[in-house]
Amino acid sequence: MEHFDLEAHLQKIYTAYPEGESRPVIGITANYSQGDATLRDRYYRQVEVAGGIPVIIPPIADRHILAGTLDRIDGLLLTGGGDYNPLWTGEEPQPQLGNINAERDLPELLITRLAFNRQLPMLGICRGMQTLAIALGGSVAQHAEMQLKHSQDADRQEPTHSVTIGKGSMLSAIYAEERIYVNSFHHQAVTAGGPHMTVTATAADGVVEAIESSEQKGIIGVQWHPEWLGADGLPLFQWLTRRASLFAEAKNVHRRTLTLDSHCDTPMFFPQGVDFGTRDPRILVDLHKMTDGRLDATTMVAYLPQPKPGQNFAEIAPLPAGSPHEYADMIFDRIDEILGAHPDAVRRARNPQELWQNKQDGVKSIMTGIENGLAIEHDLSHLRHFAHRGIVYVTLCHNGDNDICDSARGTATHGGVSPWGAEVIAEMNRLGLMVDLSHAAETSFYDALDLSATPIVCSHSNCKALCDVPRNLTDDQLRALARKGGVAQITLYHGFLRNEAEATITDAVAHLQHAIDVMGIDHVGIGTDFDGDGGVRGIADASEAILFTEQLLAKRFSREDIAKIWGGNWLRVMNQVQQYNKGQ
Repeated sequence: MEHFDLEAHLQKIYTAYPEGESRPVIGITANYSQGDATLRDRYYRQVEVAGGIPVIIPPIADRHILAGTLDRIDGLLLTGGGDYNPLWTGEEPQPQLGNINAERDLPELLITRLAFNRQLPMLGICRGMQTLAIALGGSVAQHAEMQLKHSQDADRQEPTHSVTIGKGSMLSAIYAEERIYVNSFHHQAVTAGGPHMTVTATAADGVVEAIESSEQKGIIGVQWHPEWLGADGLPLFQWLTRRASLFAEAKNVHRRTLTLDSHCDTPMFFPQGVDFGTRDPRILVDLHKMTDGRLDATTMVAYLPQPKPGQNFAEIAPLPAGSPHEYADMIFDRIDEILGAHPDAVRRARNPQELWQNKQDGVKSIMTGIENGLAIEHDLSHLRHFAHRGIVYVTLCHNGDNDICDSARGTATHGGVSPWGAEVIAEMNRLGLMVDLSHAAETSFYDALDLSATPIVCSHSNCKALCDVPRNLTDDQLRALARKGGVAQITLYHGFLRNEAEATITDAVAHLQHAIDVMGIDHVGIGTDFDGDGGVRGIADASEAILFTEQLLAKRFSREDIAKIWGGNWLRVMNQVQQYNKGQ
């Protein structure tokens, strides 16, 4: 082929185009010098060799450009360069401070924080590691006290010192060695990783050489320059490309799947004046977090605490309400206000068809429910009132027996479902409302299973075989639920995942897998219990919902099965319940 024959070059491409292989897009932050956005070729060459598609990101702080860029990339590479202005960390400059690069500082700090919120995998190199630390709450020394020479005079491809890697870290899995040899060109250094990052490698003089996510996210920062180390540096770029490929696949799954959380308690925070339309740090579910996590729908419940014997509900109501019915109405009024304030971003949904229509229209959905049948106040007209307001289920009880049934943490007042509770269940069947038995005693569970003409659900319950607490479901319960066509939604409340030690996303996946092993793939789902003490490391709020999908993909779940888990099974039951009386 002639070197200057364009048609020959094109023909070589066309013989293999379009390819079936999809490569992840890796955004690479550019340097800035004397009016030019520049980048060493070593960065994009390593990305190319690692199997990624390199795209250079100029240092621009415009929010539309930042958001649009992050929408289009699958991984982020933060490159080396000049020092950070210490004012970003609340410090005054010291005499040893090197040349700062003000043009880069704000754009890179912003894109890093936004990428973190959106769960993009990131690799920070030298200045890029310092970017991660500053953006995510860590600290950087303007001029680190060093015993080694960390700004080498040797060729950039020459390792000049060693670093020791912590066991069990992502870095140790990448290199499979406790000690590696690296190059180095810096005098600023990370002194603390902050709340989201942990130190995983150090030099012989104690200088921090690597940090990585302490929350099971795909984030690593290294102080050396692997782009200059050829094959020895390539494993880091291969790691980033693999994580970006997984993230790209998870995005595609969410694009085609309706993702629904069957239970959140965000309305509990309404008395604090939270703002659902902003990224409010007081709540785990808001519009921004749902968007970042690519979560299509959430089910907000009006949770009613159960009064103790002799206690009046008004004494414990989070909002000034004279009765449980009045309190639930106040919660639904506040949800109506949210929907009215953001009509272009979120809508109510009452059935599967509305959920899919909202997704097609590019807006989020809120479904509503009641947690604790206390809200009915022994009056079926109240149940009909709430059905008219659009609720889709009622959790029959909470942590205490009520007039409907016994609770898993109650005193066996009725020995299961009361006669009045049987009337409630029959009316729920007639109204097309799902009967939710999370929080119920085993006796109540089996009674409801027999009484209900439609499948029952457990909107946020885990497996007793893995965590023996009264609230969780035995294997016999899981099998009985599946036989009647119901679903059990795995929840993220730490106390229902582990009896001791910290629960993580790994535990949630283990409970899901156990439920699948017992019930089959058609009877499971996710009910996070966010803002009701739900949320664990690895999936701490709605913005991290996509990380659960990554976990499932990594365990080789099919896209079809993931769609069932993320809402398909729940919606099948909802549709069956809502259609029950229409043909009668």
